[in-house]
Amino acid sequence: MSRLRIFDETRPQTPLAEYASHPDITRELGRVGVRFEQWAANQPVAPGASQDEVIAAYHDDIDRLMREEGYQSVDVISLKPDHPERATLRRKFLSEHTHSEDEVRFFVAGAGQFTLHIDGKVYDVLCEAGDLIGVPDGTRHWFDMSESPYFVAIRLFTNKDGWVANFTGEDIADRFPRMTPHPAAASAS
Repeated sequence: MSRLRIFDETRPQTPLAEYASHPDITRELGRVGVRFEQWAANQPVAPGASQDEVIAAYHDDIDRLMREEGYQSVDVISLKPDHPERATLRRKFLSEHTHSEDEVRFFVAGAGQFTLHIDGKVYDVLCEAGDLIGVPDGTRHWFDMSESPYFVAIRLFTNKDGWVANFTGEDIADRFPRMTPHPAAASAS
């Protein structure tokens, strides 16, 4: 189940608020300029699927987004618990960073945790299959896939070079809750 927890940036132990319904999550994230939508993730893909398989399954949605929003490139990140580079990939995304373009992700399987640092608050968003999140350019954030990743996400970019991070050097991500493994991760490894 998708979830949003909002923390004061100085109090990582206790959320100020917690939401589990899509309308509530959409409303709260919308207040800080973050796009959150529920889409149909109804094509049968599982973590570990190749980029070509995922893009073929969601070709119509990807083409529509590229036309409507002007995205120039697309890729897929598809991980399951036995991926040999899971620890390296997790560390790469766990440090607070920004991008010079919006970061748009559509989760088609499994789950991942986006954590956004905006105006003295931390917005911890557990995204699951069917969730589309759009993090505006310049927004401080990090991403966790847990130590046992289990997800497939389509990533869309306006930059043809794809994912380019500008790390802030702050250690705030180390103080906030990490993602626990997705329930399906145990049976997938």
